[in-house]
Amino acid sequence: MTKSQADVVRTALEILDELGAEAVSMRAIAQRLDVRMNTVLWHVKSKARLEELMADAIVAGVSLDDLPRHWRERAAEIARRYRHALLAHRDGAAVVAGTYAAEPATLDTAEALVAALLDGGLSEREAAWTCWSLIYFVLGLAQEEQALPRGPQGLDVGERSALRRVLPFLREESFDERFEFGVAKLLA
Repeated sequence: MTKSQADVVRTALEILDELGAEAVSMRAIAQRLDVRMNTVLWHVKSKARLEELMADAIVAGVSLDDLPRHWRERAAEIARRYRHALLAHRDGAAVVAGTYAAEPATLDTAEALVAALLDGGLSEREAAWTCWSLIYFVLGLAQEEQALPRGPQGLDVGERSALRRVLPFLREESFDERFEFGVAKLLA
């Protein structure tokens, strides 16, 4: 059976979800598809290209349908959906953060976010930079959420007085609340 680029990317995402980012390799994809490595390379050319295609496939999970009309609510909802798309795949945020995927789904999501910001009256520069700030914030928070070991956290800040004052909040695993707080601050 002939394999396609979509088959290669789908298989890479299956390996990602089952075993994590470290397990995704051309060899693992070829074995799973029961083809030679040259077949995989024909479709994706390099590991970097594979990661770009995987990142775009992950971002394709961001639905741009039925968004709120008000610009701030629309931008926040796009950020929420972006976070959910990242968290839908094991190591999804790390895969997306490790690429510069100027691919259709990624560009469509950026277009919708920038359009919302422009609708809010931000200048072109502010809209572009706020878009980047939101994306970087969501990527960083989602990476932390996916990398955090489960169970009690023993964060030791030593004698750092400012950190000791806020330690109860640093130990919280309230990712949903931290997400909403950060997005609200960025869109204020």
